[in-house]
Amino acid sequence: MGDRMCLGIPGEIIEIRQDRPDLATVAVSGVKRAINIGLLADDPPLPGDWVLIHVGFALSKIDEDEAAAAMEFLEDIGQSYVDEVAALRESDID
Repeated sequence: MGDRMCLGIPGEIIEIRQDRPDLATVAVSGVKRAINIGLLADDPPLPGDWVLIHVGFALSKIDEDEAAAAMEFLEDIGQSYVDEVAALRESDID
């Protein structure tokens, strides 16, 4: 896979889909996307919660301070973050 780093990026839950409770709309750096929250079924996120996302899946819930720290780190490392946001844009689930 080369030296490309796989990152989780923080996103804020905007809404949970009524028709598909395993899907949620999140906002990541101004981009809104549907992601799968099924991995968090034991402690499902609610609107306003922050989650760590990788290729369309929420991996864990995080708090707003953790989200801000993660965003700062990701912005500092530059291109890997840009690549991950691009991957998120391509991973919209419907």
